[in-house]
This record gives sequence, C-alpha cells and structure tokens, in this order.
Amino acid sequence: MTPQYAAYLAPARATNQLWRLILGVMLIIGLYVAGMIGMGGVMWLIAGLDGFEAQLARIGNGAEPWSLILLFATFLGGWLGVAVTLRVFHTRRLRSLFGRAPVVLRDFVLGAAMMLVVGGGLALALTPLMPGLEIATDPQLWLRFLPLALLGILIQTGAEELVFRGYIQGQLAARFASPLVWLTVPTVLFGFAHYSPQDMGENTWIVVATTGLFGLAASDLTARTGSLGLAWGLHFANNVMAILLISVMGGLDGLALFHFPDPQTAQTLLRPLLYSDMVLMVLVWAACRLWLRRR
Repeated sequence: MTPQYAAYLAPARATNQLWRLILGVMLIIGLYVAGMIGMGGVMWLIAGLDGFEAQLARIGNGAEPWSLILLFATFLGGWLGVAVTLRVFHTRRLRSLFGRAPVVLRDFVLGAAMMLVVGGGLALALTPLMPGLEIATDPQLWLRFLPLALLGILIQTGAEELVFRGYIQGQLAARFASPLVWLTVPTVLFGFAHYSPQDMGENTWIVVATTGLFGLAASDLTARTGSLGLAWGLHFANNVMAILLISVMGGLDGLALFHFPDPQTAQTLLRPLLYSDMVLMVLVWAACRLWLRRR
C-alpha cells in the first residue's frame, strides 16, 4: 500500500466494520432507487400513465437527447446516497472520498488526457476496420447539447467512482490488508453492475469482463495515487468517447455523433471492438503507471 493511499484511508479506519459497509451499500441503493421513483412520480404527474411508461422506456434506452440527459440525472441519487451513508454510518463528509482537491484535479486531467490520446490513437488505427460509420446526430444539435451531456457524464462517472472505488474499495482497504480483497471485490461488483443480457445478448459476459478490467485498472490507480482523480478522469473520457462520439452497442446513443446504421454490422463488429477496448485499457493503465513512476 502506497503512503498516499494509506493517508487517503485514514478517515475510514475508525469505522471499518463490515456491517457498516453492508448497511451502507444497502442505503446507497435504496436512496438511488428512491430518487428514480421520485423522478418517475414527477413524470407520471406531468404525462399521465401512458406517457410515463413511454418516457420511462425512452430514458432506459437513452435513445433521445433529453432522455439521455435525464438518465444521467438519475445518478445524482448515487451522490446523495454516498453522502448520506458517510454521515450516518461513518461520520464523514463526502469530500473525504475524493482525496486532496489539487491532486484530484491534476489526476483527473491526466486520466482524461491519457484516455483521449491513447484511445483516440487506437480509434484512428481501427477506423479502416469500421466500415459504414454515419453521422447519427445533427452536428448543430450535438453541439447544443454537448455542455449538458458532458456535465451528465461527469455526474454519472463520478457517482460510480464514489461508490465502487471511493466507498466500497476504501472501506475494504481500511479493514483488510490484502489487495486480493480490496481490489477483487469492487472489480467483480463493478463488472456485474453492467450485466445486461437483454441488451448485450451473447456478448454479455465479454461486456462484464471488459468493464471488470476497467474497474481493476481504476482500483489500482486509485491505490497508487490516493485519490479518485485519475480513475474518474479515465472513466469520464472513456464514456465521452463511447456515448458522445461513436455508439457501437445500440444503447445510450441519443447524442452519439456517429453510429453504424446497419444493426447487423454493429453486431458483427461489437465483439472485436470489445476485445480492442480491453487492449486499450491495458495500454492506458500501463501509460498511467509509467507516468506516475516518473513524476
């Protein structure tokens, strides 16, 4: 364990009991669900039952600009859940999960830059293998929604980093000395959080493995730096590329600039692209570790 991570974990050690973590995760889930129910209730009052069901389906798919923005907004429940859980079970403030503010900002920029440079380079290299890409969203509409979409992705990725790397990993690392525990558990949970056989079909387990690999890299980098900044920056830039630039999975594509108009082409290329995403993650992780070693 690095000195930076040991200092980061210091506020968690006084309340590192497993029962607090288990109840805390339950409270986070409960408040997240409550927030979604509250948003649904507002939509029901505005649109009625029929309109509510249709809007709920659109939000779940994120297939339209405003539906995607509303989907991102649901992750505010994750922020609230973590903040309340820290107060109730650990007598801590939310900001204590991020790390020192200057380090968080510096590492966020580093993570985003690493992902965009390495990921952008890999995307350019794979462009000849991705025939049939077309503009999916009118560029003027895309630019109008871009600030809201970036804020939404910042909220969504921040919520996931707070829950998986900040809270779950942090509490486990404060309780157990072995990295086999505090690296493995959040990685597995993060992978299974993206388990969606109805959307991914035969590629479901590859998606779980891909997201799990990202979670492992993010967990390791959090332990190296003692802050959420680097993992959050990687996560943010990754989702910007996957949601706002090129959509290949057929969901959350309401503001994708490019897509494959032919579903068969998208399905054929999905598995190779998932494997290339794994390679990308390993390359980005290695580049970040090398940068951290030299600075």
